Amino acid sequence: MEGKKTVTIVQTGSPIGRKSDQEATLKGLGLNKRHRRRVLEDTPAVRGMINKVRHLVRVEQPE
Repeated sequence: MEGKKTVTIVQTGSPIGRKSDQEATLKGLGLNKRHRRRVLEDTPAVRGMINKVRHLVRVEQPE
């Protein structure tokens, strides 16, 4: 991802007891267990997915 804007997300909440589409969104982001961290390209689609599960993830600033 050289030269592209990225966003780092960390899963902070569990999908247990949540709607199935929220669990599927977490899997689409590459997250399936708490405290997992992923660096993804910062696109409108990824931002929309983050917004959908914003209560289950934390967005970290790039270093």
